[in-house]
Amino acid sequence: MAKTVDDAFNIFAGWLKATTTETEKAASHRRSIQGRLTTDFDLKNMFRSGSFGHDTGVSGYSDIDYFAVIPAEKLKRNSGSTLRAIKDSLQLRFPYTEISVRSPAVIIPFGNSPSEKHEIVPADYVELSNGHRVYDIPDRHDGWMRSSPAAHNKWVTDEHQRLNNKLKPLICMIKAWNYYKSGGIRSFYLELRTTEYVLGEKYISYKFDVARVLRHLYKKELAAMQDPKGISGYIYPCTAAVKPTALSKVETALKRAEKALECENKGNISDAFYWWNLVFDNKFPSYY
Repeated sequence: MAKTVDDAFNIFAGWLKATTTETEKAASHRRSIQGRLTTDFDLKNMFRSGSFGHDTGVSGYSDIDYFAVIPAEKLKRNSGSTLRAIKDSLQLRFPYTEISVRSPAVIIPFGNSPSEKHEIVPADYVELSNGHRVYDIPDRHDGWMRSSPAAHNKWVTDEHQRLNNKLKPLICMIKAWNYYKSGGIRSFYLELRTTEYVLGEKYISYKFDVARVLRHLYKKELAAMQDPKGISGYIYPCTAAVKPTALSKVETALKRAEKALECENKGNISDAFYWWNLVFDNKFPSYY
């Protein structure tokens, strides 16, 4: 429970962080995956990427992403064929787990919680660019595309540190809204768009900036975003089929956030909590 909206957002930020249990489970599964891929594909390295790799994961909702660095000679020209081969290998190691392929990754759902789902992205090391390793990974069209998790992570982390370590919790809040409301927007897109928004900001106030990020997404109409690091080309928010519904949900969340700010400005704190609770699907801290 919280007495002010600001207190509630600070509590909320703490709720979103990954738990020790989630981290320990991820580590135990990682060892098994590494062993199998080393045997079958001469795995050179496997490192955490994605939300949890960038410390922008949402507890209970974000899955665990890994880049599995495999020598080029062990990969196929058709990335879809590579993914299917890795899936078949891991299926033998985990025969009672329903493993699937969803480019650019092989999906291993170890439990019922999304946070127990592991996504393994095969990666071929290409070059070093501005001090960051660049890889080829599957591109969803059976080809390969460039990616550099370290370059993107540094971009986000630099802004996070500049803004008194408040950017990553803000990103988590936007991702949490997306998960809670089944927005269907890709996590990586939300991370980059939120960071893009704060480039002109001098400080972050969660209650104002959640609304402003939603407004930024709405004004951009969930358009594809050019990779700010110039590595991965365009970053797409979702499929074309999902986009109209996703944009409608952004608009609804924005209106509710604006209503919450309006109520607080008028001194109606309980009503402000009501609207923030609607934004976050009844998962926002309660008003004391």
